[in-house]
Amino acid sequence: MTRPAGGAPATPELTDAAIDAALARGREAALSEPRAEAVRYDRSCRRIVVELTNGCTFAFPPGLARGLEGASDDELETVVILGAGYGLHWEGLDVDLAVPDLMMGHFGSRA
Repeated sequence: MTRPAGGAPATPELTDAAIDAALARGREAALSEPRAEAVRYDRSCRRIVVELTNGCTFAFPPGLARGLEGASDDELETVVILGAGYGLHWEGLDVDLAVPDLMMGHFGSRA
């Protein structure tokens, strides 16, 4: 790693090998971690329903998740999938939840 003028540390150069390694880690994560294929809010049972890429379904009450506790039905319906199925996002609530974390029972910090 070289230092630019002024002595500030430089960031590591991005090499083809580093890019290839990152892509390989992403492919492995996609195969080994749960990913969302579809998501919806079910008003009748007040659950966020996540259809996973492996064919399974996972549902949870929004009151368990940080940032969704007091959300209205209309706000909860605005959920979208991010990051190739890795995350769930509610724009109006400024809430992001990771699917693997939800599957492990981690619904965010209440602190």
